[in-house]
Amino acid sequence: MKKIFKITLVLLNFAFINVINAQEIKVIDTDFSKGQLKNVQTINYYDLIKFHGHSCDGLLEGMQALQVGLKELYPDGIIDRTNTRVISKPSPCLTDAAIYITGGRYQYNSFYVSNDFEGLYIIQRIDNKKTIQVIRNKGVKPMVIDSLGNLAIEQKLSYEQLQDLRKLEEKYAQFLKATPPNKNFTAKEIKDYNWNPILKSDFIKTDIINKNKN
Repeated sequence: MKKIFKITLVLLNFAFINVINAQEIKVIDTDFSKGQLKNVQTINYYDLIKFHGHSCDGLLEGMQALQVGLKELYPDGIIDRTNTRVISKPSPCLTDAAIYITGGRYQYNSFYVSNDFEGLYIIQRIDNKKTIQVIRNKGVKPMVIDSLGNLAIEQKLSYEQLQDLRKLEEKYAQFLKATPPNKNFTAKEIKDYNWNPILKSDFIKTDIINKNKN
């Protein structure tokens, strides 16, 4: 019995490590303020939580979608944050994931937000202009989450209903953690994509709308 228990623990630990590894991205940056491209480091989901403010299904979606898209641009597995730009849908979760993971910034012509494309992200390598569009696969996200989410944005949900929505999102987040990113998202190359940044600053930060609801 003890032997079976130990084997079970080993298998559970192995599964846990695989899940955590699936939520890590290796990046390279310059090594000081005027430095060279030498600083390799690993970003994990917990780093992203600290930047964003909380863990949620949208943040996990963002990280997984970016993993799928960036793998097409950097098949060696190391993301060059000095050579990447990204367009994100306006979700606070998706935009924070995009900025943190790719290093994209609007002021440096490497990030902007738009609703005028299909999917979650458009990611481009600056050096060779290879461009990838990342789309969530059909049937991955329960439709009820977006339905209730829209009502929450309109501040039409009670505190109790918001907690029900939270439970649904947490259940979806657990599903994302347990499945490989390429099962949930698809990357498609866009040929001859024209990078055309547009500054728009009136998107609603939907994750703070209900902060005083009780």
